Amino acid sequence: MNIELLVVPDCPHEKPAAEQLRRTLDDLGLCEVTFATRVISDRGQAEEVGFAGSPTVLIDGRDPFAEPSNSVGLTCRMYRTVKGLSGLPDPGRLRQALAAARTDRPDR
Repeated sequence: MNIELLVVPDCPHEKPAAEQLRRTLDDLGLCEVTFATRVISDRGQAEEVGFAGSPTVLIDGRDPFAEPSNSVGLTCRMYRTVKGLSGLPDPGRLRQALAAARTDRPDR
């Protein structure tokens, strides 16, 4: 499983997003799975990866929170959660996305 955390420079949600991602991986028993944090600093990089804002989690190159209304840009990202809009993904949905990726590729 290849996981990336994409952020803009000085993103205020970078650390909480990384902590949430690590905690969720550990809770799923995926303690050995690592992830890389990549800073997206220009429009070309953003377009290349379909960057919908900071922070964005890519699992095997796919954004599990992508919505048709998301546009590419160097901006903060807001996620719909059960508690309303947040700068972090909904913990339950993140857990589901990671569990699904593990099931799709049990060798990883």
